[in-house]
Amino acid sequence: MKHRRLTKKAIFWRVLLVTIGATLMATSLELFLVPNHILDGGITGISIILAHLTGWRLGIIIFLLNLPFIYIGYKQIGKTFAFTTLYGIFVLSVASILLHDVMVVTDDLLLDTVFGGIILGVGVGIVIRYGGSLDGTEVLSILLNNKLPFSVGEIIMFFNFFIFATAGFVFSWERAMYSIITYFVAYKVIDIVIEGLDESKSAWIISDHAEEIGDAILARLGRGVTYLKGEGAYTGDDKRVIFCVITRLEEAKLKSIIDELDSSAFLAVANISEVHGGRFRKKHIH
Repeated sequence: MKHRRLTKKAIFWRVLLVTIGATLMATSLELFLVPNHILDGGITGISIILAHLTGWRLGIIIFLLNLPFIYIGYKQIGKTFAFTTLYGIFVLSVASILLHDVMVVTDDLLLDTVFGGIILGVGVGIVIRYGGSLDGTEVLSILLNNKLPFSVGEIIMFFNFFIFATAGFVFSWERAMYSIITYFVAYKVIDIVIEGLDESKSAWIISDHAEEIGDAILARLGRGVTYLKGEGAYTGDDKRVIFCVITRLEEAKLKSIIDELDSSAFLAVANISEVHGGRFRKKHIH
């Protein structure tokens, strides 16, 4: 199948937002973390340690260490991902060099840890959301995942364990512990940026009163529903399955509607990171 090219508008927004994301990460590193010997995980953490030991500029080391992983990403994930990542890491490296001599925001380690992690997470999350990466560890983990009996998350955690342990010897164990806090703050913020604050949920409902429940969801929640045909594996009976997408604030009301109309109905609710197209927009209810 022929690859569809991005429109000029899509390319403009991708370049702009990847630039913002990479610059935010550089700001976090140079104005909060690195001056206080606090690390991030992955290739960035290794780069901070090497910059401290060699005296080289952090931006140069980050760029050089990530080059092999950009090539791996090109082979394993695709050209668009590789070029977006290459551009993001280039901006990160240049911004890091330009910000190197800027005065740090604060010397308070707790503030540096928390705000450095938040800014870092926002920057990395923006770049990931728009199709790139600012650290080669995840690319390497995806490659090793096919050859080792571990998940991508377990491989990343394994790498970071040794990076933070090394930081304990190079800097201090106190700085290593602050680095772990920064890593987890950034990790959670990345999730929020990628998934959004207004998290949606999918609901699957199996009931003998499917039409009544569907009508009530439409009238009282303002959400569209889709009816699917199902068959009970044990009984062989035909079943109607209701599928709808709601926000997390509407989950309690959905449960009350189901309990009111069919307390024995089956309900399964799952988180959804994004919703596109269809009729997800909420209708007015009175």
